[in-house]
Amino acid sequence: MVGTTLTRSDLSEAVYREIGLSRNESAEMVETILMRISNALVKGENVKISSFGTFAVRDKGARMGRNPKTGEEVPIDPRRVLVFRPSHIMKDRVNSGGAG
Repeated sequence: MVGTTLTRSDLSEAVYREIGLSRNESAEMVETILMRISNALVKGENVKISSFGTFAVRDKGARMGRNPKTGEEVPIDPRRVLVFRPSHIMKDRVNSGGAG
C-alpha cells in the first residue's frame, strides 16, 4: 500500500456507498466533519476519536537551531504544531497489518 493516499473524495465515495446518501450529501457530511475537527484544533481543543486516536495542538517555544550546511546557529520562532497520538487499538491494527 505504499504510495496510496486516501482523499476527501475517497471518503465521500465511501459514505455514498456505505450509507446510501446522495453523492452531494456524502461530500457535505465529510466536509462538515473535517471542518468541525479543524475548527476545534484552531481553538486549541483536543479531538479524540474513540478507537482511532487523539489530535492535539501543542505550543513549541523559541529555541536555537543549527543550519546543517553551514553550522550557523539560527533562531527558531515559537510555533504551534499539530500532533496525533494513535489509540492502542489503532497501533495494534497498524502493527498487525490491518487484521481485526
